[in-house]
Amino acid sequence: MSQQIITPQTVSLDVDAGNDPAAVITYLADRLAAAGRTTDAAELTRGALDREAKSATGLPGGIAIPHARAESVTEASLAMARLSNKVDFGAPDGPADIVFLIAAPSGGASEHMKLLSSLARALVRPDFVTSLREADSDDRIVELVDEAINPAPAQPAAATAAAAGAAGGAAAATAAATPQTPSEPAGKRPSVVAITACPTGIAHTYMAADALKYAAERADVEFHVETQGSSATTSFTPDVIANADAVIFATDVGVKGKERFHGKPVIASGVKRAINEPDKMIAEAVDAASNPNAAVVTAGGGDEVSDGGPEAGGVGIGKQTQQALMTGVSYMIPFVAAGGLLIALAFLPFLGGYEIANATIDPAGVMSDGAFIALHNSLWDLPAGGLGQYIGAVLFAVGGLAMSMLVPALAGYISFAIADRPGIAPGFVAGLVSVAVGASFIGGLVGGLIAGVVCLWISRLPLPQWARGLMPVVIIPLLGSLIVGGLLYMLLGKPLAWLTEKMTEGLNNMSGGSAVILGIVLGLMMCFDLGGPVNKAAYLFATTGLAIGGTAQLEIMAAVMCAGMVPPLAMALATVLRPGLFSEVERENGMAAWLLGASFISEGAIPFAAKDPIRVIPSMMAGGALAGALIMAFGVTQRAPHGGIFVFFTMNHWVLFLVALVAGTVLSAVLVIIAKQWHTNRQSAMNVAELETVPA
Repeated sequence: MSQQIITPQTVSLDVDAGNDPAAVITYLADRLAAAGRTTDAAELTRGALDREAKSATGLPGGIAIPHARAESVTEASLAMARLSNKVDFGAPDGPADIVFLIAAPSGGASEHMKLLSSLARALVRPDFVTSLREADSDDRIVELVDEAINPAPAQPAAATAAAAGAAGGAAAATAAATPQTPSEPAGKRPSVVAITACPTGIAHTYMAADALKYAAERADVEFHVETQGSSATTSFTPDVIANADAVIFATDVGVKGKERFHGKPVIASGVKRAINEPDKMIAEAVDAASNPNAAVVTAGGGDEVSDGGPEAGGVGIGKQTQQALMTGVSYMIPFVAAGGLLIALAFLPFLGGYEIANATIDPAGVMSDGAFIALHNSLWDLPAGGLGQYIGAVLFAVGGLAMSMLVPALAGYISFAIADRPGIAPGFVAGLVSVAVGASFIGGLVGGLIAGVVCLWISRLPLPQWARGLMPVVIIPLLGSLIVGGLLYMLLGKPLAWLTEKMTEGLNNMSGGSAVILGIVLGLMMCFDLGGPVNKAAYLFATTGLAIGGTAQLEIMAAVMCAGMVPPLAMALATVLRPGLFSEVERENGMAAWLLGASFISEGAIPFAAKDPIRVIPSMMAGGALAGALIMAFGVTQRAPHGGIFVFFTMNHWVLFLVALVAGTVLSAVLVIIAKQWHTNRQSAMNVAELETVPA
């Protein structure tokens, strides 16, 4: 054996180990202690029960795999019990009669995951599970498990072919020369590729990729994933795509390079489904590969669903619209961040100062207050104010130009998400026209959607072959720009501009209770899904307001930023105040969350929310609502779209901003501690007494 992780001493066949998971886990932990694999069976039991409380470990088919890491475990080990009385471990199809306890040293995270994935992959094979149920001795169980977790190396192809040739026939030799997997000796494993992407590409993108990867391992499916996130993307090689039987799009934004998968069966959803139901999505992709009526990827745009909308593997109109809008937001954010921060830097006292926002350039090329020179002058012809004032003026001008691209970028990439690259130019035109007619970001949203739909429609027109090559570079941009520009100028521009004007007036007239209510709503939205669509909708509302201008818009930006900082800071504070309520990994995440929260990265709280959403998310929403309400009540304004406490100089009352932030953080931390403490006390009342009554 290459790794002796299970021995006859840690195997128990046809035993009555108790009536609940706590009793069974205790029994198996004691077996490992007796075998010298752990020095503290109680610690291992607590760790496995803590893991069980977070997520049930029951698998379909009457199987359970509780697992834990513990300081007391001396080496990675397995204990197995075949139960005479089945016990419910939370599997969807009923209680389990085969239970494996996986114990790993506290420093062996990768080893733990390797054991878990190897065993899980073996347990999805009906022949392996049947062999476990039919085994007549402890030694036979050890032999079966060792073969599954430590499979023998594949026999060299040449030797296999020679053996087959000796047996007779070139056909047999050819078949033997083909590498086979242990689980499918006669055929090729299904191959699935996946794209994961969320609007910011910071957290959900990679969580979905990992969830699908582990689900594919459990299902014994060949799997490759391309994460289109904020880090550099490593694209699939052509042979990986060519060999794929199906593709999964787990995205909240448009897929880059969708045309690569043209004609492939597709399962499409948002990233959250991939995180919550990865096994189901892998199974759907495998089924779609052999289903002639499955949805397929089309090169020109969205997924065509032949007979059933979302249930056939595609996504509905509402989800496609949301994905297009989130794509626009995703590509718009860099313009907002760059432009907003440049403007914020220009306001530094030793540069331009706040008065730069009111300075204008007269026909002679001199700014109105005489303090700044015209920007087209050179560094060698500085004004009386010196280099600092000149740099402030440059930063303000460049930041303003970057911010002016906000609406065109939003509209352009909404159109791109619908119609791919041919839709970019008409989308940008729609955004520019929206700004020109005063429709601002509302016009950009509507114009981008119209441009995308129009370009997608044009791309599907039947044209002669000689004209097809002109479609993406001439025909679609020309006709798309003409149609969407004409619609906005002649029909939609005035109504959308009126709507924008009324909304701006309403915001500017808000005061007192109405402003506080808006702050509460924005705070709730920012903390509801921690970087998801609702969070991004609130952020979009705030950042587009920066382009419009006005005190109310700046207060909204401050409320959104303050509320968005609360969740990671609150979880970091909670891990410091009550470390015993959190695992070692969560305490490590809490240390990182201090910086993430201070930088206005709400995703810093995702590891906590993913493990315990029922207690974490409502607590975060309460603190976010308080922070947003206080910001609006205090009248704090924020000119920068990002940066957290590191752009305090862009706030009119940064001390009051900190007061609101501290109040929201403390409230959320206290609430999550209370919720977790209540849950822990309740679990202790149910489990501790049971553990004490179980015989050693």
